[in-house]
Amino acid sequence: MKLSDIADNAGSRKKRMRVGRGIGSGKGKQSGRGGKGQTARSGVRIKGFEGGQMPMHRRLPKRGFNNIFRVEFAEINLDRLQEAVDAKKIDAGSVVNVEALVKGGVLRRAKAGVRLLGRGELKSKLNIEVHGATKTAIAAVEKAGGSVKILAPAKEEGEAA
Repeated sequence: MKLSDIADNAGSRKKRMRVGRGIGSGKGKQSGRGGKGQTARSGVRIKGFEGGQMPMHRRLPKRGFNNIFRVEFAEINLDRLQEAVDAKKIDAGSVVNVEALVKGGVLRRAKAGVRLLGRGELKSKLNIEVHGATKTAIAAVEKAGGSVKILAPAKEEGEAA
C-alpha cells in the first residue's frame, strides 16, 4: 500500500450543492426557493403566518394553567433505597436524609425536598428523614424495623412565619 492509495470510503463525503449555476445543474434559475416574493428572500419568512388567515396556534383553545406555587419534590422508591444500601452508597446505620442521598449519588438534586414512595421491598432497618411519604412506604419501613420522620417543607425566603 502506498500513501497515494489511501482514500475515503465511497459516499462518505458529499459535495455541497452549488445553486444558481444554470438550469442543467438541477438547482438553477430560482435555486430551489420556488417563485418570487417574501419566501424567496433571505431571512424574512414568517413562521406560522397563514396569509392573513387566523393562524392555527391562535385558532386552538387555551388549556390548563401553571401553578406558580407548586412544590416539586424529588421522588424515591423503596427498591431504589434498598439497591443503594446493598451497593453501599448510603450507610444503613446513619440517618438517611436529603444530604446523604445526594452525596451517595442516589439523587441528583434535592429540589424542594424528598418524597418517599412505596414501590418495592425494604429489607434494611433505616431511619429516614424526608419531606413527604406515602402510607404504604411508611408501613413498609416500619415493618422492616426502621422509622420515618416527616420534615416540614422548607420555607421560602420572604415568606411569613
